[in-house]
Parts: sequence; structure tokens; C-alpha cells
Amino acid sequence: MFDRGEALALLQLGDSAFPAGGFAFSWGVEGLAADGLLARHDDLDGVIADHLAQRWATMDRILLRRAWRASNTDAISSVDRLAEATTSSAEVRDGSRRAGRALLGVWVKLAKPLSVSYRARVSADPRLGHLAVVQAITGRDAGLSLDAAELVSGWTLITGLVSAAVRLGLIGHIDSQQSLTRARALLSELLTDTPDDDAMPSSFTPFIDIAVSRGPLRHVRMFTT
Repeated sequence: MFDRGEALALLQLGDSAFPAGGFAFSWGVEGLAADGLLARHDDLDGVIADHLAQRWATMDRILLRRAWRASNTDAISSVDRLAEATTSSAEVRDGSRRAGRALLGVWVKLAKPLSVSYRARVSADPRLGHLAVVQAITGRDAGLSLDAAELVSGWTLITGLVSAAVRLGLIGHIDSQQSLTRARALLSELLTDTPDDDAMPSSFTPFIDIAVSRGPLRHVRMFTT
């Protein structure tokens, strides 16, 4: 049965205009371009595929699902600490917390109860606030189903990567739509495979992680990651 209310919520939350601060993060696109590893739309498609298949599906989605099932903020914070422990790159950890805290801040301003409650924990512990965990919290506050929350999580990653490439002048708007279409198909395929409840988060995106980690060494940059 088609749920119009949830579909409209997905359009709102997945819109790049939603004020969650995602425009500040390229998740390695800027660094890969600076290193000469990303110059065309097919290069971008490869980066998106790596992000989705080698990190989002095997790590962020796992963390989101664990946080979704958590019964209280104590259990959610345990998932958050797992996100911290399983993210090897300091710069990626920092970017994940910054993006998560920005998103959480929007929902606190909207006075959503779980977000407001968890904000107190995040304020008291600098290790907390990872993006995937906050996506679970805000998805619950938004009244989404788990399937819908996963969809928003994957889609906002895709649009963030494509938007970064457009802003850097790597691709044009037509190429961006083609990349979005191809990435949409991949995300849909990944979502057909449901992870086990006890699956452990893991990722293997070495080139992306190196590109993000080199960010602080660059004299000029547009994005946080």
C-alpha cells in the first residue's frame, strides 16, 4: 500500500534544502579530485559505488539499524561508541560526528523528543553523535519506518557526493542526474539484502579514507571532509 504521508516525508528529509549541514561534507570527493583520482562522471560513479557498497551498506546501515532497535538512550550511546571504535580514520570520525551533530541540532530545534533527550548525552561526551546513529534517532522522531530511514540515509549520502562534485566543477548538472540515476539503482539493489541483526559494522574504502585524512594538509579546501 502506497503511503503518501511517508513518501512526502522522504521528499522533505531527502531534499538537499533540508538544513542538516550536509553541504559542508564531500566525503573524500574533494581530496580525490585534488589527487587526480576523480576527474569525470564515471570516476564519480566509482566513488559512489565504493561508498555505498564498501562503507554505507556494511557499516553505516548496520549502525543505523542497531540504533533503531535500541530501547533507550543508554543503548543508543553504546551503538554510538561502537561507531567511534570501528572508524579507523580520525578525520572520518570527526566528520561523522560533525555531520551527525548538525543533523541532531536541527531536530532539537524542531523539539523532537528523542533528539532532545539524546542531545544531552552528546553534549556530555565528545565521542558521541555519529551520523548513522543520529539518522536512526531522527528517523524515529520523524515517524518513519526503518525501511524509509535506511532509504533517506543512503540517498542523502548519494546526493551529498554528487552535489560536492558539481560544486567543485567536476561534472555538470546533466551528468549529475545520470550519476544519481545509476546510484539510485545500486542503492535499491543493496537495500534488497537485509543484514543480520548481529552483523558487525565494517568498511574498506582505503582511497576515500586517505583522501579525507589528507584534508587538513591541504592549503585550500572547500569542504570539511
